Amino acid sequence: MAAVAAVHEHFKALNTQVLAISTDSVYAHKVFTETSPSAAKVQYPLLSDRTHAICRAYRGLNEKVGAAFRVTVIIDQEGKICAKFVNPPEVGRNVYEILRVIQGIQYGRKTGEGVPANWVPGTPGIKRDVNMIGKY
Repeated sequence: MAAVAAVHEHFKALNTQVLAISTDSVYAHKVFTETSPSAAKVQYPLLSDRTHAICRAYRGLNEKVGAAFRVTVIIDQEGKICAKFVNPPEVGRNVYEILRVIQGIQYGRKTGEGVPANWVPGTPGIKRDVNMIGKY
């Protein structure tokens, strides 16, 4: 959450809304944002999913421990899931990769092109042509 807060302006520049959802209570969120210097910088909604309804809906609940996995879901303006990342407990998110994926999705929708592996903004995309399959 804190890493996302550090680059939140980049998400806003991409016209992307960020929500943080956890199985912690609103009281835990309040204490966390009041005591953690990095959490105090969070400028987007923190949602409490104490009933686990949201986590279950996105298949992000670890039923064994009753807490959410580290899940990132990218949902487009029409409410469709474009991408979903599930990080193992010992691996944190890479917010720059999340930003890159959003940029790639937006680039593809704007140009009609796909983006190759390791694509970064400012580099060319790939024309979507079945005759070019396997040539990149």
